[in-house]
Amino acid sequence: MSQFKITLALVISLLANYNYGQHTDEINSNRPGETMSAYAVGKSVIQVETGIYGIQEKHRLLGYDANGYGLDLTLRYGFLMEKLEVIADIQYQNEDFVNGFLQYNKSDLKQTVLGAKYLIYDPYKNYEKKINIYSWKANHSFNWHQLIPAVSVFAGANFTMKNNPYAFSPDAMISPKAMIITQNHLGDGSWVFVTNIIADYIGTDYPSYGYVLTLTKGFSRKWSGFVENQGYKSDFYSDAILRGGAAFLLNKSMQIDASVSHNLKDTPTVFYGGVGFSWCYDANYKEVRINLDDAPSQPRSVRKAAKKDQKRKDAIE
Repeated sequence: MSQFKITLALVISLLANYNYGQHTDEINSNRPGETMSAYAVGKSVIQVETGIYGIQEKHRLLGYDANGYGLDLTLRYGFLMEKLEVIADIQYQNEDFVNGFLQYNKSDLKQTVLGAKYLIYDPYKNYEKKINIYSWKANHSFNWHQLIPAVSVFAGANFTMKNNPYAFSPDAMISPKAMIITQNHLGDGSWVFVTNIIADYIGTDYPSYGYVLTLTKGFSRKWSGFVENQGYKSDFYSDAILRGGAAFLLNKSMQIDASVSHNLKDTPTVFYGGVGFSWCYDANYKEVRINLDDAPSQPRSVRKAAKKDQKRKDAIE
């Protein structure tokens, strides 16, 4: 194999890495946290993230207790390009309430969001950390480039059916939702810090504004854990939640997870605990590859120089 072909293959692989680097060989799920990552799943990739949770509530002022369960389902699809992802985020919840002698049930789709996410800035595109062959200290010092986050934006809408008990209005409505997303890879890359700044139910009588901060640590190739702080505020309901959990990679396309959540107020006190599963289907994803035996034709000057070089080698041999 000629040196030119080896060099050509290396250059193309590097270009593929920096320009098409969102898709990874292993699944990259948003579960079990509540943040949305900055990166898309990759063009034509389908990803399913789902889970079931139990919930307990106790309201100090209203005097009720509630127990129930919920189902989460997020569908992600890489649409048209590497940077774009369309998302359907659905949550169903069912609760039984007890308040003295009064008992009642509340169940419906707590959340139905359809939207799209677009990566507007990737700090690692066309970036390569320079290696200092003369200094071990320089190569192992803190890389300030890590503080520059990837930035994405999300735009979508909430779809609420009529007489939904989880909605602040009995009428059916569609309301916009927008989000700014940042993501940093820190240290050796095993630490990931994601922030979501959220404006929800925009234009309604009860707009909601919030944030989610998630710090994830990869302990090994299979195991990772996270801690998370979420807060939101509106005239309808405000709260702050602490969350933690872990995920285990079954194989490159499947992940299982578990998490617990607890809020900081007692009107009501809310405790969640759940497990989940994520699956990625990327058979239709096409990487930028090159077959050395089918390499593109070389410029005439390169071919002539290669022939001369080969003739010299043949003469020496």
